[in-house]
Amino acid sequence: MVKSKSNRRLAAGVLALALACSFAGPAAAGTAANVDAQRIINADREPGNWLAHGRTYDEQRFSPLRQVNDQNVDQLGVAWTYKLDIDRGVEATPIVVDGVMYTTGPWSIVYALDARNGKLLWKYDPKVKPEVLGQGCCDTVNRGVAVWKGRVYVGTFDGRLVALNASTGKEVWSVDTIIDHKKSYTVTGAPRIVKGKVLIGNGGAEFGVRGYLTAYDAETGKEAWRFYTVPGDPAQPPESRAMEMALKTWYGNNWVKWGGGGTVWDSMSYDSELNQLYVGVGNGSPWNHKFRSEGKGDNLFLSSIVSINPDTGEYNWHYQTTPADKWDYTATQHMILADIKLKGVERKVLMQAPKNGFFYVLDRKTGELLSADKYVPANWATHVDMATGRPVLTKEGDYLDGDGTKLVSPSFLGGHNWHPMSFNPKTGLVYIPAQESVAGLEPQKEPLFIPNKSVVNLGLEVPDLPEDPKIEAAIRDMWKGRLLAWDPAQQKAVWSKEFKSAWNGGTLSTAGNLLFQGTADGRVIAYAADTGKELWIRKVNSGVMAAPITYTVHGEQYVAFMVGWGGAFTHITGPMSLSAQVKPESSVVVFKLDGKGRIPPAKPVLREIPATPALTATEEQLKGVRTMFNGLCGSCHGLNAVSGGVVPDLRYLSKEKHENFKGILSGARLNRGMPNFSNILKPADMELLHQYVIKRTNDLRQAVQAN
Repeated sequence: MVKSKSNRRLAAGVLALALACSFAGPAAAGTAANVDAQRIINADREPGNWLAHGRTYDEQRFSPLRQVNDQNVDQLGVAWTYKLDIDRGVEATPIVVDGVMYTTGPWSIVYALDARNGKLLWKYDPKVKPEVLGQGCCDTVNRGVAVWKGRVYVGTFDGRLVALNASTGKEVWSVDTIIDHKKSYTVTGAPRIVKGKVLIGNGGAEFGVRGYLTAYDAETGKEAWRFYTVPGDPAQPPESRAMEMALKTWYGNNWVKWGGGGTVWDSMSYDSELNQLYVGVGNGSPWNHKFRSEGKGDNLFLSSIVSINPDTGEYNWHYQTTPADKWDYTATQHMILADIKLKGVERKVLMQAPKNGFFYVLDRKTGELLSADKYVPANWATHVDMATGRPVLTKEGDYLDGDGTKLVSPSFLGGHNWHPMSFNPKTGLVYIPAQESVAGLEPQKEPLFIPNKSVVNLGLEVPDLPEDPKIEAAIRDMWKGRLLAWDPAQQKAVWSKEFKSAWNGGTLSTAGNLLFQGTADGRVIAYAADTGKELWIRKVNSGVMAAPITYTVHGEQYVAFMVGWGGAFTHITGPMSLSAQVKPESSVVVFKLDGKGRIPPAKPVLREIPATPALTATEEQLKGVRTMFNGLCGSCHGLNAVSGGVVPDLRYLSKEKHENFKGILSGARLNRGMPNFSNILKPADMELLHQYVIKRTNDLRQAVQAN
């Protein structure tokens, strides 16, 4: 027992020093990533760490740190940078525990870095085979890791869940999460860990898969439970009470062939007091509701928020944001838990801004809809009926009515995509990386392809975007980014910022009255969280999509950005994403007050338009093959063969690749991620595709010469 005041002061000082040392720098071997449930639940007691994907289980992405604040943020300088191995899309949220940063880059590579200086402590490469690249819609991205009791957990692009020793990076166990390897399943989302169970979903709805979420024992990797999000073969008994309920909302049995969709590819949050796990569910497969379910039924649990018991995987409740979804309006977007006052009464709520353009506030205990209002322009529905909880649909949005192509907003990229939003309890505002866009939708009369690995199958006609730079520029003007400071109690924007390009980064808010965000055009910016005043800006050489984090080491606050351009926007909508005018350079860039480091200069890309073989196809043939190209190749190489700058631009093919064009389409570059299309394309079709690429190269040359 400490008896004297001096001894008590000495003991307190020793204790404070011990605590400071324990959280000051990289942990000693054997104690790295020593995180459990109580530590995450009590995260505000150690705000210098970033222990979970959204910092806390409620996924608010709010930091109590205030050393960097609205009065001194203009003094931020570079603390350190770390170059990632591969220059493709970077979407990870780093985890920082006791001075060590754990993060991921493209191809699911895991990095452990000294959070003070960026020194590499270890690296784990899961050796994903390149041939699986074509099985994902949106590049080989990865949204990060989870940590738990000395281990680091990562989902790999080819569908594995891997546990690593947090001190060494050595593999402890690995499990295959995929139920059917004949389908194009991928994993890009960050695992979450709740009550000793590692939770992971998957992607692949556009390729014809059935969605589900699986829980694995964090210690052993043994499967604990699996929650399917759409029903399986109606000739077989439903796997659960939830699937028995869902089956009543599907018609026919075509969805069995088409997969059904409903993939859980990103968002989750958890309320430890209510013991409810909240899961966001994705779109249908195919998008065309008539192909999928005879045009009938709500198709649960597509585009839904579902509450699950994390102990058993049993269903609690659900709310479907887009019944019978036919627009790719996933509800996989970030979900935030908070306690806010609504009409003078404090409510425990769940908040989401999914793709469909409406901001939802739900009672997170029961799933009751409390409010829903548009946060971006949306013409597919006029409003949400508060009596029924259902959207009131419009004729403009119903492209299945046989009335031709419909220009629908938001587009398939959504009013908000995967980029995380944040909530600041001090301002009461949610900061949404929103975007405005439109898409021309028209159904196929008959399915173009049967479900096939690496072939996107939506049940829609391929967009016939005119090959006219002026029209492309006009469409770009219709697609813009917007940062919204949204009041969820009043359902209105308090302030907003507009960007020329969509696909800007996730947000971080802090107790220092700051809001941080990266942009598609290669900047990182700090705003005053209350007013939106721009306070600080730096260029970082490449587009920023991921959300930043902040942490402390040795009492010094850092702000970290994962930098790297890519994803669905650059792949599919090349003509639009070029407005960002940035190159894919992937790195970790970290700032601190009075930092003296520097960002390495951008690498220039100098390309000459190559000579091409003779163009022999007729104008009529080329018009028809454009649709074929956009359907098969446009989802990676860009519509009309205009790349967004990450996947190779086919207009710059070398002489050697022109000579081997059919071979490349037949699998010659399978080891580089190029799919084999020989099972669905005839040699004559391959030659027409080659002719189209030659034509687009000639178009580019003429445009350059004209300028």
